[in-house]
Amino acid sequence: MQQRKPTVGLTIASDFHFVELAEIVTKHVAALVGFDEDAAGWISMAVREAVINAIKHGNKQDRNKLVEIEFSFNADTITIKVMDRGEGFDLADVPNPLDPENLLKPSGRGIFYIRSFMDEVHFSPRPGGGTIVSMVRRKRRKEGEKKDADH
Repeated sequence: MQQRKPTVGLTIASDFHFVELAEIVTKHVAALVGFDEDAAGWISMAVREAVINAIKHGNKQDRNKLVEIEFSFNADTITIKVMDRGEGFDLADVPNPLDPENLLKPSGRGIFYIRSFMDEVHFSPRPGGGTIVSMVRRKRRKEGEKKDADH
């Protein structure tokens, strides 16, 4: 039987006042997993962007719609899901912020940042409506550190 990963969950109202709480919880969970301060900061920035998108674009700031954040982890990896209750979206409709005509437009940057800070990012429809953003970050070996097989 496969062992379940430890999981921490946070459910917030669609209110920007809760974004900082999501960041703080993310930093603490990342530190618990063993990520250094820099990595925990980048992970929390990715979660911040995903939560802002869930509140603003997914739930349209409807305080009656919740944003759920789920952290699961093991010794080497953290997986974070940010889930909204909106209408969903088509990723192909999000403008590429690196295209010259979009450089001064604010839309699309959150997804770009999330992809930059995490190792894997997946967007999927949520059963019953909404979007699930799944993000994975793996620990990096420190400079000069060798794997056990290298010894």
